[in-house]
Amino acid sequence: MANRKPNIVFVITDDQGYGDLGCTGNPVINTPDIDRLHHESLRFSDYHVGPTCAPTRAGLMTGHFHNSTGVWHTIGGRSLLRKNERTLAAVLRDHGYATGIFGKWHLGDNYPYRPHDRGFDEAIVHGGGGIGQTPDYWGNDYFDDTFFDKGTPRSFEGYCTDVFFRLGTDFIERHQDKPFFCYIPTNAPHQPLQVDEKYVTPYRERVEENRARFYGMITNIDENVGRLRKKLDDLHLTENTLFIFMTDNGTGDGCITDSRGVVTEGFNAGMRGKKGSPYEGGHRVPFFLHYPDGGYASGRTIDQLTANVDFMPTILDLCGIHEPCLDFDGKSLVPLMQGAANDWTERALVTDSQRVPSPIKWKDSAVMKDSWRLINGTELYHLKDDPGQTKDIADQNLALVNALRQAYEQWWEKVSVRFEEEIPISIGSEHEKVTCINAHDWRGDVGDCAWNQGDIRKGKLCNSYVEIDISADGLYTFMLRRWPFEVNTAIREGLP
Repeated sequence: MANRKPNIVFVITDDQGYGDLGCTGNPVINTPDIDRLHHESLRFSDYHVGPTCAPTRAGLMTGHFHNSTGVWHTIGGRSLLRKNERTLAAVLRDHGYATGIFGKWHLGDNYPYRPHDRGFDEAIVHGGGGIGQTPDYWGNDYFDDTFFDKGTPRSFEGYCTDVFFRLGTDFIERHQDKPFFCYIPTNAPHQPLQVDEKYVTPYRERVEENRARFYGMITNIDENVGRLRKKLDDLHLTENTLFIFMTDNGTGDGCITDSRGVVTEGFNAGMRGKKGSPYEGGHRVPFFLHYPDGGYASGRTIDQLTANVDFMPTILDLCGIHEPCLDFDGKSLVPLMQGAANDWTERALVTDSQRVPSPIKWKDSAVMKDSWRLINGTELYHLKDDPGQTKDIADQNLALVNALRQAYEQWWEKVSVRFEEEIPISIGSEHEKVTCINAHDWRGDVGDCAWNQGDIRKGKLCNSYVEIDISADGLYTFMLRRWPFEVNTAIREGLP
């Protein structure tokens, strides 16, 4: 349709690193469909996210540095996206888009943080940060699981990744006559490493078992990407669809590193570090954008430094949505995509991995400017000469170190303003009649947090607190449970 806003399909995978694709040089993995997307897309080769999943998603959905949004951990009540943050889905819905998410949200499981509270018309997701974590439906194991359909448990047949892509495809078919935003954030290939044996067998003779399973999960994702793109072709939607592929942090199981983050086994595209690391392998990820009607379908690489905070302003710019009230930490990449940005080398960006109750200055941080990287405020690397970050040259470049430290100070001053503010879960709201608050979101010492169902089975002892907001006066009933309602087992009884 002439002048219709572009559709958006956004696929992001979990714990798949830059080197976990054939198109980025992996000599073992088989990803023909994503490789084809890579060859046909605009590719951002120096694109950065948070070193772990929830922080990355907070930046993507808001255009703000994740620490500013209240999301600097994956558990402990610090994966809840502040309720005043306006999400990409909310803005798109306000401008006539149908919005749907199918897979992993990981920015809150209670009101007002659930995806259907934050702009998604349709939302079918697992709980928490992964299938089998404490907020998830009890007993989910990647096969024939029960997911939450706008908060209501609903059973599905099939492997989780297949289910999420199937739901996304159905959403697209039902909304093909209006602009849509279809968000498919898979939980795979995040642990536990579960997938049909037919995907694992081809890798067993070439890599060890865990990596074979990890690669098998990615090959399954690849097949689903291929099927989805074919469906867009069949529906004649490809030309006017922004198709985006990305991953959420460095590799989880694609390589083994030593205590310094140096790869000792596996493939990591020559980078140091993996998931959770401030080194390049922790946060540099693939980002492919395919949009034929926009002129982005011929295969071209953009080498300038970019980040997840640029994602939302870029998507809105490509959709022709401009609201003066929207203020971002990132900026639209469209001028860069059009070859009109001349000052990109001057920008400095910061990413970090906190994973603590309250952020600690300089902790697991990377200040990035052009090809320079300042790690933890003390180590300096020049990626053009040293892509593996093996030679610390801070002592020879003190002026640059000081300049990058100053950039960090400015960033810290901005993001730290609200660190001590509560991010409470609402109780008594008409939007969530029964509020199930679980140990995944307890505050305090996150080391004591029973964040996965294995901890519950073991009877792990936890002592903590949770921040709540009482939405309405009335008589409340509080229940303390070890096991969720769906299994209804006595607190001292075990489960197989």
